Amino acid sequence: MRFSVNWLKQWVALDLDADALAAKLTSAGLEVDAVEAVASEFNGVVVAEIEDCQPHPDADKLRVCTVADGSGQRLQIVCGAPNARAGMRVPLARVGASLGADFKIKKARLRGVESSGMLCSARELGLSDDHSGLMELPADAPLGEDVRGWLELDDASIEVDLTPNRADCLSIAGLARDVAASCGAQYTPQTIEPVAPESEEHWPIRLESPEDCPRYAGRIIRGIDPNACTPLWLTETLRRCGLRSISPVVDITNYVLLELGQPMHAFDLDRLHQGISVRRGQPGEKLTLLDGNEISLDEQVLAICDAQGPVALAGIMGGEHSAVGDGTSNILLESAWFRPSTIMGKARQFGLHTDASHRFERGVDPQGQVQAIERATALVLQICGGTPGPVLLQEQPQFVPVNQAVRLRLSRLNRLIGIPFEAQRVEDILSRLGMAVEPADGEWIVTAPPARFDIAIEEDLIEEVARIHGYDEIPAAPPSGVLGVGNAAGHAVPLEAIQHSLCCAGYQEAISYSFVDRRLLEIVHQADQALPLANPLSADMDVMRTTMLPGLLRALDRNQRRQHSRVRLFETGVVYLQADEYREVSRVAGVAAGDVLPEQWGQAGRAVDFFDIKGDVQGLLALHGEGKIAFQPLDQPWAHPGASASVELNDRRIGWCGAVHPSVLKALDIEGTVFAFELDLQPLQNREVPFAKDISRFPSIRRDLAFWVPESVSYAEIQSAASAAAGQLLQKLVVFDVYHDSKLKKGYKSVAIGLILQNVSSTLTDEQIEPVVQQVITGLEQHLGAYLRG
Repeated sequence: MRFSVNWLKQWVALDLDADALAAKLTSAGLEVDAVEAVASEFNGVVVAEIEDCQPHPDADKLRVCTVADGSGQRLQIVCGAPNARAGMRVPLARVGASLGADFKIKKARLRGVESSGMLCSARELGLSDDHSGLMELPADAPLGEDVRGWLELDDASIEVDLTPNRADCLSIAGLARDVAASCGAQYTPQTIEPVAPESEEHWPIRLESPEDCPRYAGRIIRGIDPNACTPLWLTETLRRCGLRSISPVVDITNYVLLELGQPMHAFDLDRLHQGISVRRGQPGEKLTLLDGNEISLDEQVLAICDAQGPVALAGIMGGEHSAVGDGTSNILLESAWFRPSTIMGKARQFGLHTDASHRFERGVDPQGQVQAIERATALVLQICGGTPGPVLLQEQPQFVPVNQAVRLRLSRLNRLIGIPFEAQRVEDILSRLGMAVEPADGEWIVTAPPARFDIAIEEDLIEEVARIHGYDEIPAAPPSGVLGVGNAAGHAVPLEAIQHSLCCAGYQEAISYSFVDRRLLEIVHQADQALPLANPLSADMDVMRTTMLPGLLRALDRNQRRQHSRVRLFETGVVYLQADEYREVSRVAGVAAGDVLPEQWGQAGRAVDFFDIKGDVQGLLALHGEGKIAFQPLDQPWAHPGASASVELNDRRIGWCGAVHPSVLKALDIEGTVFAFELDLQPLQNREVPFAKDISRFPSIRRDLAFWVPESVSYAEIQSAASAAAGQLLQKLVVFDVYHDSKLKKGYKSVAIGLILQNVSSTLTDEQIEPVVQQVITGLEQHLGAYLRG
């Protein structure tokens, strides 16, 4: 919100300069982005009138002007402006005047003709970038009057960066009330008198979607002067607030928007057909906006329509066909209240951002529509003339929001802020903010004004008191309280330990958005449980992620495109799943591509493979402590068949690891092979509590066995069957050889395992070992179809 300090002072009695006011705004929680002078530094510039304008005798583009400056003398000035003409009042920089720090006006001769001064454009005075011609002043501008004083150019513009909850300060009226409260100054709102109708002309208005638009006010004004010009005071006010002048009617609606915070629109009445209806768009409907872009509407968009179709995009921008133009003489003023959630995100959907959408998305005063119509009507009649009809108001009160009363306790306020407040001070602050305050025994029942959507709970009122009192007036105090002993649970694996383990394995942490493009989830075949966003930041962030894989793959792709062939990335975070119920699941995921090790002379390069990524996952599982770990074949469309596995911990599937399917990489334009993993964090972090146990003082015994086993049998199955058969004497099982030979045994593979047996109480003997070995042989034969190699 950009505003003029002088305009603000018309609403509140202030004796502060722009810098002091900016500091006060910032201390009250309204962050100031910039303070700028509204004009450049100049002096000696007065209002003058060109009495005669003749061509220069020796220059085609120059004119010799005779100028009256109110002193009784006539000055001869050579001017090159194309719009210079007799009878025109313009700024004159007299001889000796300064335009900026290093430009002083002196007498000069231009192509042989003497010139005693300079006629100025708006850019030369620092009022705008317009240098196309002289700045034309009103015909009643007083001759000889100092331009800086007459235009009140000793002013400044302040730009405030408001948080979304402070939509009430997107107007001079709202800012003035806040400044008056924080400065203890007198707040004087502008009196807006109703304009008496001079006709009884009505225009049908239908609210077909009252939940989205429960209040709509309009007014017909006929016979306005299409040749009227916007007065200088109005164009100057708009300029100082960052808006340019367009036409009188449009300028008036922009002025009311800045003054009262209520967006308005003016239709050319002669281009409307049989009334106005506010409804949802229909598939196939199109609308050409004021900026010339044609958009397609649907039932998600609220539109202002006449009998022939949409004429405006509700709360965002008007249509080109019904816009006020140079020949408009009859208008329909519009002022409405739209539900913020209905307008929210729709402007970005069409690549727009307007002053109206900025306010409607945050919320405007639901009771301010008629007041805005009356104010705009008075200005239209003052500037353009015309015959006004009655105010046409359609509303569905049950859908208009009403602020609820909030209880505020003095004891809680003093405890949270940390300093004692007197009851009268609290009442004074809240009353200055426009709130209705009903005192009770040590507390108040407070009702916020309609424009304050952000006041809903007691803490909101406490914040208002602290803010207006001044954060810098609250003395600093050390924190007090008793620190509790933390719960260092032995069964919990800290997230930092998981992250550290991956960093030690050569990974770097990445952070990606939780919002993703649905198309990315569709590429990795995980869009079924995606949660759509009601108000996405952009079209490519329209759903919540159901997996971390797309974000990591895009990060890997960006690194590869920047000539990093060896990439290791991991991320920890939350995925969002919506099926029968909504769930948030914490996960850790990683991707790897390129060589296993950085390039070096001591070892030949080798590309990462499944067993490398599996080893990284096993490193994470080791943090869990003892537990049953298994890797089972994975059949999922995003994973490469035969090179990926699901990860199980204690017979529970906690994730997967392996190669990403080539079709996924092709769709994302990623070259080469990429391995990835994704695991649920909760089972990883709930480890088994370690406990002490005796270490055997007796030697271990090893027995090696070689089996023919079917090709489909996995190591996990061999380990499970052997462990079950061997019992407690088996301390460890290792696979030290795998051999394939289709000529010797088709459909089988040779697997050699080592059984390491040990007893904690005595040395094992052959009589104890042989039955165990035989049980293992029998167990593998019966359960896996294996048999001992001869």
